[in-house]
Amino acid sequence: MIELRNVAYTYGGAELFSDVSLQMAPGSFQFLTGPSGAGKTTLMKLCYGALTATTGDVQIFGQDARDLDRDAVALARRRVGVVHQDCQFLDHLSLAENVALPLTAAGRANEAAGNLDDLLAWVGLSAQARQLPPSLSGGERQRAALARAVIMSPDVILADEPTGNVDWEMSQRLLTLLVELNRMGKAVFVCTHDLNLIRAAKSQVPARVLRLRDRRLQAAGAEL
Repeated sequence: MIELRNVAYTYGGAELFSDVSLQMAPGSFQFLTGPSGAGKTTLMKLCYGALTATTGDVQIFGQDARDLDRDAVALARRRVGVVHQDCQFLDHLSLAENVALPLTAAGRANEAAGNLDDLLAWVGLSAQARQLPPSLSGGERQRAALARAVIMSPDVILADEPTGNVDWEMSQRLLTLLVELNRMGKAVFVCTHDLNLIRAAKSQVPARVLRLRDRRLQAAGAEL
């Protein structure tokens, strides 16, 4: 569905990484780890067209990312659910309205009523549906971000440090949601520093672990 072939990315005249190849196939579950500044978030942005590779090929649902115009990128992104590290919301809208925004933006607001209640129940946020984002806890915001990412029923879920601001119990709850999505056939790709989260996932699904380090993407060893 999404494939990178010998990709490099240069920022500010310096090469962030090069010769990166990976594939996100249906039903795959992959983790990306590595030191801060290695380019994990940048690599994830290449996967949904937010950035363009300096060299190499990025295929997004069978199309070369360089051939996609603005409208085509927008259409492709409807098939990719992204959970950003900073979990930005519109503070003047309720949690439910924020979660439904992707459907509203796509002109499918009429579908929200049927799906939203079930989705909020699935992430354990039914009681918070009418609350405004500033009143939510870190864990509630992370679960809301995941709900927003999947409301369009995307084929690929990209999550950037989804458990970075929550405790271990909430991390496990978020992992359970990601595992459930994966078992539904979704490709899941998670950037994280949390090795305990990776170990917990590997006990539930056949997760592949990659490490971005020294400008190269490598398969992580058994020590994880």
